[in-house]
Amino acid sequence: MRKTLFAATLVILPLLAACGSDTESAPALTEADLSKALQETGFKDPAFADCAAKIYLAEGISQEGLQKMISGESDAQTADPETMGLGPEDKPKADSATAKIIDECLGVSQ
Repeated sequence: MRKTLFAATLVILPLLAACGSDTESAPALTEADLSKALQETGFKDPAFADCAAKIYLAEGISQEGLQKMISGESDAQTADPETMGLGPEDKPKADSATAKIIDECLGVSQ
């Protein structure tokens, strides 16, 4: 009986793990993590990426939204947040962040 339960556990655990969402179990992105990811996906200037990361986090974009933005499935420099797969809660925040990044960060990178 014990061997059967142990074997069943070994079979079920990987299946349960596969059912989870990666974004839910992923650790929260920090400003440094986000800046590094932005640099890897298109923001070549570190100062600009740092500034943008700070604004994205300050605007309160969800962790899921931030993960989508840096996932490589979208272009980090795309101005339209809808093309990044953001939900309706994150879209206005991303719009606001984009405007602030243009105002506050463009001078940093020059």
